[in-house]
Amino acid sequence: MTPIRLVRGFFTVGGWTMASRILGFVRDAWIAAVLGTGPAAQAFIVAFSLPNMFRRFFAEGAFNTAFVPMFSKKLEGGAGAEDFAREALAGLASVVLALTLIAQLFMPGLVYAMASGFSGEKFDLTVTFARIAFPYILFISLAALASGVLNATGRFAAAAAAPVLLNVVFLATLWAAPRLGLDPGLALTWAVPVAGIAQFALVWEAARRAGVRLVPRPPRLSPDMKRLAMVAAPAMLAGGVVQINLLVGRQVSSYFDEAVAWLYNADRLYQLPLGVVAIAIGVVLLPDLSRRLQNGDAAGARHSFNRATEFCLALTLPAAVALMVIAEPLTSVLFERGRFGPEDTAATAVAVAVYGVGLPAFVLQKVLQPLFFAREDTRSPFRYALVAMVVNAVLAVGLAFWVGYIAAALATTLAAWVMVVQLWLGSRAMGDSVMLDEGLRKRAPRIAIASAVMGLCLWLGNLYLGPALHLASWRYLALAGLIGIGIVSYFGSGAVIGAFRLSDFKSAVRRGR
Repeated sequence: MTPIRLVRGFFTVGGWTMASRILGFVRDAWIAAVLGTGPAAQAFIVAFSLPNMFRRFFAEGAFNTAFVPMFSKKLEGGAGAEDFAREALAGLASVVLALTLIAQLFMPGLVYAMASGFSGEKFDLTVTFARIAFPYILFISLAALASGVLNATGRFAAAAAAPVLLNVVFLATLWAAPRLGLDPGLALTWAVPVAGIAQFALVWEAARRAGVRLVPRPPRLSPDMKRLAMVAAPAMLAGGVVQINLLVGRQVSSYFDEAVAWLYNADRLYQLPLGVVAIAIGVVLLPDLSRRLQNGDAAGARHSFNRATEFCLALTLPAAVALMVIAEPLTSVLFERGRFGPEDTAATAVAVAVYGVGLPAFVLQKVLQPLFFAREDTRSPFRYALVAMVVNAVLAVGLAFWVGYIAAALATTLAAWVMVVQLWLGSRAMGDSVMLDEGLRKRAPRIAIASAVMGLCLWLGNLYLGPALHLASWRYLALAGLIGIGIVSYFGSGAVIGAFRLSDFKSAVRRGR
């Protein structure tokens, strides 16, 4: 993949992810207004989190980190790629179907593992919701495999657009539920597996049009499947470590009033830049590095890595600063309505700021991990994840006695930086393909300076626009003005000091259309 196609891929995936995240904000704000932060809201959040937790194993997480490099190499070699994809689909479907059936039987235990602080009616409601939502894991896992096929062939649009369907189904449900006299919490829960079916249908058809027909077949343990399992196993274990981190955070928050909902909404805010940048980088960079390393193109691999890192920093650092500086206005304008009150805004905003500190680490992981996965090294990230897990657990539980629910967010952020440091040190043994080039060394400090300038402008803008941000008739316009100040100050100062060239962004956007 040429540098132009690499950047074009970033913007294609990032653009669709941005659309999905914006719709997701509308969805989450609507859900918060309808359900508030009470028992139904918390039951739905935990129920929806369960299949999404397991998808990190079987969907875009562990399985695809093993599948995409192997499929890319077969595709590059010109033999057996379609048969390999069909075998992988059969094996994945059989494993996830068995998991779904087992989960239905032991759902109370799974809910207890997620939120042992729940009890009585709230616990029972969560179990009911979770049984309905859990089959989503089957459809989204198969959709992720089909997406991996598309990404490996350089077709990013359909796979990137699939998550939009999830939010469209949710929004349609929120609109229809009161008109049909349906319980909103129950209706939203049923919308989860329906959205999974829609997502799978979209990418399956796109893969068919790309020339790869993912036809079901009986699973078999072929040499390729044994190799896939051997490569995927450490990545699945690493994914398990990540999920333990999430479980620890959820457990800690379940003992603090409405903290499950506060942290969930804070998570949705920082997931916007995280999703747009990190998902775009992870989706595009892994198959590109795999192909380059397969062809012995170390110089091309180095260039791809450096440009991905530069792209990551240019979009992530200012977003992180914004989350820290204007956390309260963002939370207030986006969520404070209906049953989501000022107290909820204040508690959520603190978590948003803490997650903002960790945002660059979360994204840098998506840049560094493909260096290992493209070499079919899933063991090293697993070892690093174990260390990060211990850091997360100790901090989340230990700090909870001192700072309450926010300990979960602090632990997640600090553990993310520990993971980045380990990945960076571990990649030093890979040679010239991961060396920082002159362009990145020159621009990275200037990106940081431009972000700091933007942060100061946002702080001053918040002082000036603060009153309008709390007026119902002006709040959206005031927030738009504040965001405009951030955009102009960042890109303006960045262009002046040479952090980047505005023409680079314009060209990439035009090529991504």
